[in-house]
Amino acid sequence: MGRRNRGRLARTAAVSSALAATVGLLAACGAAESGAGDVVGQGFVSGDGSVQQWEPDERGDTVVVEGTSFEGDEVSTTDWSGDIVVLNTWYAGCAPCRAEAPDLVTLAEDREADGVHLLGINTEDDAGTALAFQRTFEVPYPSIEDRSGQVVAGLSGVVPLQAVPSTVVLDGEGRVAARIVGQVAGSTLEGVVDDVLAEDGGDEAQASSVTGSGSA
Repeated sequence: MGRRNRGRLARTAAVSSALAATVGLLAACGAAESGAGDVVGQGFVSGDGSVQQWEPDERGDTVVVEGTSFEGDEVSTTDWSGDIVVLNTWYAGCAPCRAEAPDLVTLAEDREADGVHLLGINTEDDAGTALAFQRTFEVPYPSIEDRSGQVVAGLSGVVPLQAVPSTVVLDGEGRVAARIVGQVAGSTLEGVVDDVLAEDGGDEAQASSVTGSGSA
């Protein structure tokens, strides 16, 4: 094979690799690009929206996430003890984060009465950039700044987070009930939240049944 042909093949391979990398970036932003990658120790991993759920007896200890919101308020998941908490990692320049934002806003507004709280974890942006994103998408819930990667690193010790965005659902005891890696579909997240809400409803119904039978 001549030098000219080998050169064409090399250029073709390079272009193909670049296209593949671009497709991966559109699917999700890697932890290495999030500012948390050095702390978490993850390379680029494309998130595909895959869901993993854990049954109540499979869940670990209570997870506490706390920090300062971009509005300057101290936020802690302990303030929502007994309620469902949805954690979402994001940053403004991440295309999948922007794509899923309307669904997260809808969930926050529709499920507030059910005791569902959302908390963003921003791994990249300064306050100006993050607040502009929140205004653009009319985000009603707070996000905490995590450019150091400490919050994400702490979560990764409990549940692996290989991509930004990732979404974690905590049950009423603050334990990890589910994880979605990559852009989350609104219907998928609603279904996961419904499953966790149904657990609490089932427990209450069972307790009521036992109380009723005892009083009879």
